[in-house]
Amino acid sequence: MSSAPPSTLSPSQVPVGVDPNRPSIARIYDGFLGGNHYYEVDRAVMEKISTAVPEAVHIARGNRGFHNRALRMLANQTGIRQFLDCGSGLPTAENTHQIVQRAHRDAHVVYVDNDPVVLAHGRALLAENDYTHMVDADIFQPQNVLENDTVREYIDFSQPLGLLHIGTIHHFEGDGAIDVMRQYIDALAPGSFVALAHFYDPEVPELTAVAKRIEEILVSGPLGAGRFRTRAEIESMLPGLELLPPNATSGPGMAVCDEWWPDGPRLTPLSDSAKCVAGVVGRKP
Repeated sequence: MSSAPPSTLSPSQVPVGVDPNRPSIARIYDGFLGGNHYYEVDRAVMEKISTAVPEAVHIARGNRGFHNRALRMLANQTGIRQFLDCGSGLPTAENTHQIVQRAHRDAHVVYVDNDPVVLAHGRALLAENDYTHMVDADIFQPQNVLENDTVREYIDFSQPLGLLHIGTIHHFEGDGAIDVMRQYIDALAPGSFVALAHFYDPEVPELTAVAKRIEEILVSGPLGAGRFRTRAEIESMLPGLELLPPNATSGPGMAVCDEWWPDGPRLTPLSDSAKCVAGVVGRKP
């Protein structure tokens, strides 16, 4: 994404609690997907990333494509009717509830986020959907999410569910990412599925260089987070799960997002940036 369209958010549209001078992961991600719910401070980060890696937009698109395909699979093939979407981000095309409720109208979806812009837009979007709800909580504090009254009202943890952490855990700094995911997984009933997408360091010199350029901007800049981790590091975040094969030719495990059960044959090669975000789905036995 070489440039961003003008933001449509005027000062009068700033939700309560939002600091328009502080960049937001959710707004930046929305901008890379073609949305316009962002501020000048977000645009500056987007342009800095795009200058360093012109194809960085492919990371956001790959992440979103994995989300859509994984959800279609979970909704149509697993029998699961309840989904907990952690770090849901700003509403865009093909949201979790739209995908799963297309397959099953009564599927329950609970979104969790703590970005005031996300909460404001999400609640407005979901106001007339009785099966979909928005929760204000920090997804990196699992017990706060798992013990939330709204989560407990609409998610039955004694039954299998779909847990989504799509493009979230790479924004958790430090060594506790595995523990965060373990707390979520421990709360799931057998037969539950977890879908995880994460910034990926393929450990190939030219691709690692791309990953590190973006990571430097994210971690050293005002966002302060955005780690690219290796295959071993990412797969270790799903302890005790049976990992699904990511396509017809690979064994169980993780794959670059665009290669996780793609919709058809690839007629053009993946960009280096597209190879730096990966997805994995696991089942709790």
